[in-house]
Amino acid sequence: MRIMVVAAPLQGHLLPLVPLAAACRDAGHDVVLAGGNFPPDLLGLRTVDIGGRFSLPRSAMRAALRHPRVARAEMKGTAGHGFVGELFGRANLSLVEPLMRLAVGERPDLIVFESLSEAGAIVGGKLSIPSVLQENTLWPADDLFEAVTTSSPLRGQRIPRPALTITVIPPSVREGSPVGAVPMRPVPYSGGGEIPDWLRAPGDRPRVLVSRSTIEGPNDGNPGPAVIAAAAEVDAEFVLVRPASAARGLPPNVRTVGRVPLNELLPYAAAFVHHSGAGSILGGLAAGVPQLATPGAGDRRHNAELLARRGAGLAVEAKAITAADLTRLLTDESLRAAAQQVAAEIAAMPAPESVVAELGRLARA
Repeated sequence: MRIMVVAAPLQGHLLPLVPLAAACRDAGHDVVLAGGNFPPDLLGLRTVDIGGRFSLPRSAMRAALRHPRVARAEMKGTAGHGFVGELFGRANLSLVEPLMRLAVGERPDLIVFESLSEAGAIVGGKLSIPSVLQENTLWPADDLFEAVTTSSPLRGQRIPRPALTITVIPPSVREGSPVGAVPMRPVPYSGGGEIPDWLRAPGDRPRVLVSRSTIEGPNDGNPGPAVIAAAAEVDAEFVLVRPASAARGLPPNVRTVGRVPLNELLPYAAAFVHHSGAGSILGGLAAGVPQLATPGAGDRRHNAELLARRGAGLAVEAKAITAADLTRLLTDESLRAAAQQVAAEIAAMPAPESVVAELGRLARA
């Protein structure tokens, strides 16, 4: 098969698609990743940048001007699917033309697209190519597909529904499941990076990884400043990954590091503190690590609250994180037990390699 895998040109959207794309490539299929803002390592997969005209801030500004009330709710993380549909409906318009050119040249048998890159479905419909929707958030993929395809920017576009939907949210975490969807294990992948020697060995105290979003913006939920302020009172070693600014005068138990493959480090961490991105939460769950997730704009409040309801972590506003929160994260055995239960659930889900055959049957239909 020739398979085109499509993601919005944002790392958080692309990275969850890499394990399935690599499994297809390893099974002998010709795979190309269409997206942009690519990280250092994509497992040798072939990539094409289609994001030259894509600007999330510009699309957000235009959507906010048209829908100011919903935009204000979005900044608090309480807009549901209302704003994201308008935002990515507009953003996807810029992807259709370059993706069409690529598809005409590649002649794919199948298009796999993520929850917020409906340009893949549009191009698939225009060229009569079957498409597959791969879930990559903690919002059900079919809900996001509906929100984007019915948005005002895409009104009038012919957008066929996907021939198949792949779901990755663990059953005990998800709220509803698309009828007839194929489950697949969410395999964490962080896009590479150098691991310093000191991070390859256990520390003297429990190690807590602290990360932030790859997209900076208002209410982005960066936990770093609050963790730094509270760290001296906590019996742990804190590792800040890609801190937002050069930190000075850090407590002795706080260290910083550049981009590192979190998926390789999480299984050995005592806890994980982050901005509530879907990839971060699923990565932490797959590793069975208790998490502190900070509610924020977009889907981040939903994600953090979903984690907390499952009992596998804490949802704490970024500026409100205290030493008591961090100590509880490390000592509350119920959090660790719930996280490990979900990890076992994820490990029992079908691997990406097992889904490749489903894609083959679809392409041959």
